[in-house]
Amino acid sequence: MKRIQVVPGWSFRDESGNELNPQLFSLLAAIHEHGKLTAATKSVGISYRHGWNLLNTWAAFFGVPLVSMQKGKGATLTPLGDKLLWAKQRVVARLEPQLDSLTSQLNLEIHRALEGVSPLLRVHASYGYAVALLPEHASEIQLDLQYKSGEEALAALNRGVCDIAGFHVPIEGMSQAQIKKYGHYLKPRVHKVIQFITRRQGLIVKRDNPCEIQGLSDLLRDDVRFINRQEDSGTRTLLDELLRREKINPAKVSGYDDEEFTHSAVAAYVAAGMADVGIGVEAAARQFNLDFIPLSYERYLFVCHHRSLQQEAVIRFLEMIRTSQFYQAVRELPGYSPDLCGDVVGVEEALNQSSR
Repeated sequence: MKRIQVVPGWSFRDESGNELNPQLFSLLAAIHEHGKLTAATKSVGISYRHGWNLLNTWAAFFGVPLVSMQKGKGATLTPLGDKLLWAKQRVVARLEPQLDSLTSQLNLEIHRALEGVSPLLRVHASYGYAVALLPEHASEIQLDLQYKSGEEALAALNRGVCDIAGFHVPIEGMSQAQIKKYGHYLKPRVHKVIQFITRRQGLIVKRDNPCEIQGLSDLLRDDVRFINRQEDSGTRTLLDELLRREKINPAKVSGYDDEEFTHSAVAAYVAAGMADVGIGVEAAARQFNLDFIPLSYERYLFVCHHRSLQQEAVIRFLEMIRTSQFYQAVRELPGYSPDLCGDVVGVEEALNQSSR
C-alpha cells in the first residue's frame, strides 16, 4: 500500500528575501557527531569545499561563526551553531504527534481511494515510540491513528469516536487517584483491555551526567534545572506520584512549570543545554545520545468494547501486534519490552496488576 510521510522543513530568509540552504542543519548535526569537518561533509554527502562555503555563508548571514575550527582539535559547534542544531530538533520533536496524526489522516484517504479497501480501525492513543510503530506494520487494516492524552482517548472511546483507546499506567504502585481517574471511563462489563508493551521511565540527563544526578531528590538542588511534561500527560501524572511518595514539593523544583509535549522534545531540550534533567522514556534519551536514570516501569494498554473483539479490524490488529516482526521492532526500542503484547484481559485484572 502507498504511504506518505509528513516531514517539516525549515526556511531562513534575510530582509532581502534571500533563502539560505537548509542543508546546514545536516552539516551541523554531522559536525556535532564526528567532531571533524572532513568526516562531517563525507557523512552528509557533500564536498569539503561546499561544506566550508556553506558554513561561511551562514556565518555571514548571522554575523557570528557557527563552527570553531582549531588545528589538531577538529571542529566544534559554537554556542549559536549548537542552539540552531537543537532548536530544529526541538521543533521536530514537539510536532511529532501532530505530524503523525496528519500523516495517518492523509494515508487513510489514499488507502480509501485504492481498490480492495481493508477494514478501518480508529485508534486514539497517548503518543509513544511503540505506538508510532503501528502504521509501519498495519498492512492489513486501514489505521486511523490520532494522538491524544490518555484521558482524552478513553473519553473518545466512550463517545464512540474511536474503536481502541491507548494509555499507560505504572506497573507498580498505581495511586488510588489514578485508579479512580481511569476507572471513571473503564467499565468491567463493557470493556476489554489489550496488553501492549512495557517501558521504562526515568530521568534524562546530559551525557556522562556532569551534574551527578542520582534521583528525584537532586531536583531540589539550586544548580539543577528541570524540564517537565505537560499537565495532562501520563508522564506528568507519574512524576507527580513519584514526587508525592518521596515527599518532594513540586514548587521547590526549578523548572517544574516548564513544559514540553513529547519525550523526544524533553530529550532535545536537555541535549540543547537548556535544562540539566528531564522526565521521559529511555528511548528518548538514547535517541539524543543522553544518559538515563531509571525510576519506574509502565504498562501501555489498549482498551476496546468487548464486542469489538469480534470485528475484523480488531482481529487483524491483534494478529499484527502478536507477530514476531512487531515483537522484534519493539525490542529494538531501548527500555521497551513486548512481553504479553496482544493478550486480552479484563479491566479489573489490568488495573489490579498496576495497583499492587
